[in-house]
Amino acid sequence: MHYTHKIGLLISFLCFFVISSNAQNKHTISGEVLDAATGEALIGVTVYTADKTVGTMTNTYGFYSLTLPAKEQTIYYSFVGYQTQKREIKLTSNQNIKIELVVNKTALNEVVISAEKKDKNITSSQMSGEKLDMKTIDKLPVLFGERDVLKTIQLLPGISTVSEGGNGFSVRGGSIDQNLILLDEAPVYSASHLMGFFSVFNSDAIKGMTVYKSGIPANYGGRAASVLDITMRDGNMKTFQGSGGIGLLASRLTLEGPIIKDKMSFIVSGRRSYADLMAKAANQVSGDTKMYFYDLNAKLNYKINDNNRLYLSGYFGKDDFGFEDLGMDWGNTTATLRWNHLFSSQLFSNTTALYSEYDYGFNFGDNGSMSSGIKDVSLKQDFTWYANPQNTTKFGFNTTYHTFYPGEFLFEDNSISDIKIPEKQALETSVYASNEQKLNQKLVFDYGLRLSMFNQFGPGENVTYNSNNNIINEELYGKGEVMQSYYGFEPRLGINYLMNSKSSLKLSYNRMVQYLHLMSNSTSGQPTDTWMPSTFNIEPTTVNQYSVGFFRNFMDNSFEFSIESYYKTMNNISDYKDGTQVMLNEDIESYILQGEGRSYGLEFYLKKKYGDFTGWISYTLSNTDNKIEGINNGEWYDSSYDKTHDVSIVSSYQFTPRVSISANWIFYTGNAVTFPSGKYDFDGHQVPYYTERNGYRMPNYHRVDLNIHLEGNKNKRIQSSWDFSLYNLYNRMNAYTINFRESETNPNVTEAVKLSLFGIVPSVTWNFKF
Repeated sequence: MHYTHKIGLLISFLCFFVISSNAQNKHTISGEVLDAATGEALIGVTVYTADKTVGTMTNTYGFYSLTLPAKEQTIYYSFVGYQTQKREIKLTSNQNIKIELVVNKTALNEVVISAEKKDKNITSSQMSGEKLDMKTIDKLPVLFGERDVLKTIQLLPGISTVSEGGNGFSVRGGSIDQNLILLDEAPVYSASHLMGFFSVFNSDAIKGMTVYKSGIPANYGGRAASVLDITMRDGNMKTFQGSGGIGLLASRLTLEGPIIKDKMSFIVSGRRSYADLMAKAANQVSGDTKMYFYDLNAKLNYKINDNNRLYLSGYFGKDDFGFEDLGMDWGNTTATLRWNHLFSSQLFSNTTALYSEYDYGFNFGDNGSMSSGIKDVSLKQDFTWYANPQNTTKFGFNTTYHTFYPGEFLFEDNSISDIKIPEKQALETSVYASNEQKLNQKLVFDYGLRLSMFNQFGPGENVTYNSNNNIINEELYGKGEVMQSYYGFEPRLGINYLMNSKSSLKLSYNRMVQYLHLMSNSTSGQPTDTWMPSTFNIEPTTVNQYSVGFFRNFMDNSFEFSIESYYKTMNNISDYKDGTQVMLNEDIESYILQGEGRSYGLEFYLKKKYGDFTGWISYTLSNTDNKIEGINNGEWYDSSYDKTHDVSIVSSYQFTPRVSISANWIFYTGNAVTFPSGKYDFDGHQVPYYTERNGYRMPNYHRVDLNIHLEGNKNKRIQSSWDFSLYNLYNRMNAYTINFRESETNPNVTEAVKLSLFGIVPSVTWNFKF
């Protein structure tokens, strides 16, 4: 059956369920909810009737729609940290109502874990999803005093760091390339600065973020493990303002304000590190040395009229490290153009054009240069249909043209031939439809389907290899010819059974297909890693995940508790033959082995959301292993991302309106690694002998971080605050790597040498607003 016929049948099937008797005695209230002080759209505002039997929430753009009987209605607009607003409405026709909520001054000092309805974790069909706002992130202690959204999500259950200080993360045993990271809908392929110790996301420019671990909505796809959806701020529509901070390693500045008041706004946020400038000032390095990163976020927000709005946003970031004639640089560029349109009070449309590029390069001076990268151009169309209070339907499509630059080495010496791995092109297309259906007051279903297709195009060649990595056949393709095609059938299902007003039981299933692969022999991810498409030799990764969870709130929703269990099967996961050279390997496909994996675990989560004392405790008990023919004699072996125990304790206490203290304690089982099991003599040299893959463990990891936050006088025109942080408070020398070498005193003895990156690290940051 043709693809368009399939999606037509799918939408018809969903409409069969969602079309119900919208009698003529019903009308629709719709509009947007904004921050009264800045004019920015508020995401996740709860809109409900006085009897609380009918309600909805604002979407990513602050839009809401509610269909109610034609009579006098009392509507409440509620959002954490803001004063609840009540409207008395005589509903005789469809009405467009814009609401501006005022900040609740008494709630400003609270650390709000989630900017959501208080009991949304109980009532929503979504499980394994967490929304975090910047108030939470701002209070937490971090390395070098830089607030970091990626390090914050690593404190949640099921999400673990892959290396000390780094921003690479694993979700429920998935590899780092299985995480879809979006910034204003544009994919970000390398989300770290400074070799992983800073993320590329400047928190001053971020409105909020949502991370999905399972039950992933059908509008997301292309990755196998998780989605991290980050939204940039829109800019102040009312007044001009600025903010920033000066730290030990980097400083930042954000400016925003109206171009046309209440109609058009801008925001520009920049950040730069200056370790190189400080080192040069101290005469510690030469004038040719470069050691810095920078990033720039910019956004325009234009409200054309009540039914149309345009957003134009972009990110530009780069790292540059060099010493005289040797250096490297890498960076991301993204651009997003979005058009919001209201076809009616019940049909919302978002059209998005996207550009994303990541590249890196090495400069070897007189010897030459090397480079690699990936570039995407995308078009998305998303619709949301608020059919009635019981059904909200989403449908749309996404098409992305990928261009892969696997790598090239250009020699300055003309007598040596350049090395250039041919570019690869591919088109990834998907269509989806889903519906959230409230069957009754206790049972909610969220079901959907995503259909995806991936085509690799020429020019190029499909190469067949034998077991010894020798070429046995080549098939050439011209420009635009389809070299390989894959199809994905990706159903999604979420069920929420509301046991009572304080407890719920949730189940979810999702199938994800990933067509892109990261060529890396490091679990933590490095700027030099190379992205590759699914090809004739590399099949797409497919993951099936089953989850069940129990959710319970206590003490008027101040405490939230959940326990979730999951089981994942993974097909066509990749690993390498022993001794594989990844970089600039023309025949890298012959060294990749694919097989199956499995991951299962339990996640416990307890958090306190309100009051002077807030925080959470998360604990994950899990197992992840792989089975790939050609590795470990075809037997199951621990994945590099397997961690049996992972614990995070996060706490914050507001001593006074101007003084707060926060602390983290982190513990996790050491990663599975491959160490030599012995050694043997070969031609007078000691050669290490390896047996099973990932048969050993790094030492267990733990540390405590501390942060003290001091607010200045808020009545002054320029407001300021200080953050004093201590990373690794008790100076635990955790192992970053362990290498083996011959003993300097006895060549017959092999000794293990541990490398630790950080002991205790103090930092101080001055923040300001005007």
